[in-house]
Amino acid sequence: MLLSEIKTYRSKKWLAAVGQIEQCVLCGRWGTQVAHMNEGKGMGLKTDDCATAAICQECHHEIDNGSHLRREERRCLMNRAIVLTVIKLVRMGKVVPL
Repeated sequence: MLLSEIKTYRSKKWLAAVGQIEQCVLCGRWGTQVAHMNEGKGMGLKTDDCATAAICQECHHEIDNGSHLRREERRCLMNRAIVLTVIKLVRMGKVVPL
């Protein structure tokens, strides 16, 4: 099955859990936004909700629009933020094994 054939994962619960993280997982600033990964979307569509990160407005802008980083650096930074977000959710007890 091709990735494009798989239905996009949507979860208000997941987004709400990510939104409960108060500090940016990248820089530690207070006040976060739930930011979706920039890859694999188009036509106004977002990627899967599980590919989100709790980052501050400044980090979000730098990843999405920043001119200080190359595209690959921005992707790596967002991937790191997503992993750190999942780790934080596990430590908060929001993600538990079945």
